[in-house]
Amino acid sequence: QEQLVESGGGLVQPGGSLRLSCAASGFVFSVYDMNWYRQAPGKERELVATIAYAGNSTNYADSVKGRFTISRDNAQNTVALQMNSLNSEDTAVYYCNGRHFVHSSIQYWGRGTQVTVSS
Repeated sequence: QEQLVESGGGLVQPGGSLRLSCAASGFVFSVYDMNWYRQAPGKERELVATIAYAGNSTNYADSVKGRFTISRDNAQNTVALQMNSLNSEDTAVYYCNGRHFVHSSIQYWGRGTQVTVSS
């Protein structure tokens, strides 16, 4: 069964850092572009960062450029999101998403992990 499981969320003070991880199983991870989305209370889900299936291309939302870094390990079937210089606007549930690099309608979602930035 296809599965994405996020971990690493929690409470962090403004200016702090967190590293989210997502473990994939049940599908061929290396042919899926991987994405991190987030959804804050009362807001729509937004795309935060993307890494291509081969790991040779990344993209970021303007709001996180220079602060967040997405990476993947195709040998371990994992994708990570390193988040630095966090602020209150980064508070959200963060979701891991995998989308087939050819057949984009084939995608999987994790259940999300809460990130709260507060003093």
